[in-house]
Amino acid sequence: MTALHHNLSLKDEIRDYWSMRSETFDSQPGHEIFSGEERQAWLSLFSRHLGPASAGGGRALDLASGTGVISLLLAELGYGVTGLDLSEAMLARARAKTAGKPIKLYAGDAEDTLEAADSYDVVATRHLVWTLPDPPAAFREWFRVLKPGGRVGIVDADMTNPRPGNGRALRVLAKLARRLSTPKPPAAHAATHEEIVSRVYFSQGCRPEEIARLLAEAGFVDVAIDRDLGAIHRAQGRFMPLYQRLERASQDRFMVSARKPG
Repeated sequence: MTALHHNLSLKDEIRDYWSMRSETFDSQPGHEIFSGEERQAWLSLFSRHLGPASAGGGRALDLASGTGVISLLLAELGYGVTGLDLSEAMLARARAKTAGKPIKLYAGDAEDTLEAADSYDVVATRHLVWTLPDPPAAFREWFRVLKPGGRVGIVDADMTNPRPGNGRALRVLAKLARRLSTPKPPAAHAATHEEIVSRVYFSQGCRPEEIARLLAEAGFVDVAIDRDLGAIHRAQGRFMPLYQRLERASQDRFMVSARKPG
């Protein structure tokens, strides 16, 4: 009972954190899409791992749908989309952006969606998994709601550990560039963010290999890690200051995809 209370309290804090950030969320590169080039890169990534919807249509579940950025991409690939998010403030902004599209948006929990079993062709997330209190339970839930043969696509980042290769050197350069920036970039909501990170499952870093292991444990097959997100990052970088480009380049950013057997 104590663990359950702790997780519910943490989810409340996560919901409130993103609600607080909802007003400026779409003004930030890396959250909203700022160019046709970036949009095409995202469409290519999701098409590569999830495929476009079949000729007869398909159903996609966008978890932590935020302001609707990924829901809109999935709709463009031909899916009818259901988006779930804990934050009503985020959902209000998403509804304004997705009006007239085949997208339905609801308040909901990614670890307990309340959706019917075997009902979706695709489950997609972006920047959700690092916040989950219980990823194993979430992955079992996503397995449950997918149709046999359905696919999951997880876009996320390990912002704690430098990426393999030159990540450590890039992190040093990013810190130097941040110190030299004029005006100094604000550490917006940093304390709240760090407190939340200290309590989630991936508090030591959201490593794609651990995500892949947990997906396999939940029953998924054909688990793949894709770090080839360069086209997206180059397009986003055109709208970012140098320190932010370096910070993001130092992080391990990836997509993990998998399939439910059948």
